Amino acid sequence: MADLLTAEAVREELGGLTDWSGDPTAISRTVQLGSFPDAIAVVDRVAVVAERLDHHPDIDIRWRTLTFRCATHSAGGVTHRDVELARQIDDIVRSAE
Repeated sequence: MADLLTAEAVREELGGLTDWSGDPTAISRTVQLGSFPDAIAVVDRVAVVAERLDHHPDIDIRWRTLTFRCATHSAGGVTHRDVELARQIDDIVRSAE
């Protein structure tokens, strides 16, 4: 099982991510894309990464606004797996903007 990050470690990791917030229970980011198809394309790309990592975010889709929430449910909060997934989501979003 992955080790949970402390509150301090989560704060430090958030500093290296784009527009993420959270605490040791979960981290999240909301992004707005240009259109609904653009948003779904981002979700599709995140799905590929999530499958490869075998680690899946919660994703809320509201028209062209996406909210990603990452937590390692089996560990009960944020682990390094969530931070890595968040970094890859950042890369995907950046390339879509």
